[in-house]
Amino acid sequence: MSLTLAHFLALGGILFSLSVAGIFLNRKNIIILLMAIELMLLSVNMNFVAFSRFHGHLDGQVFVFFILTVAAAEAAIGLAILMVLFRNRSSINVEDMDDLQG
Repeated sequence: MSLTLAHFLALGGILFSLSVAGIFLNRKNIIILLMAIELMLLSVNMNFVAFSRFHGHLDGQVFVFFILTVAAAEAAIGLAILMVLFRNRSSINVEDMDDLQG
């Protein structure tokens, strides 16, 4: 049995659904929110690579590099915000971010 495009798209859809559920079910812990966003980006990347591979073009694979660059920057900024939040509030709850201004 060989893997087809439908297999990759189904797996990408399942991963995307899990990440959306993770965002909606857990809105308190910012680390889990960042992990769910990363999982969402990786599932989209897998779909880009699958389409690129099965259609014989490199466009999707090149686009994945741009998405990974943005994801790395997002993770760095998110962790910096998390460190500021923990220093100021001694907590990593998203609800405590309402008080940070400026």
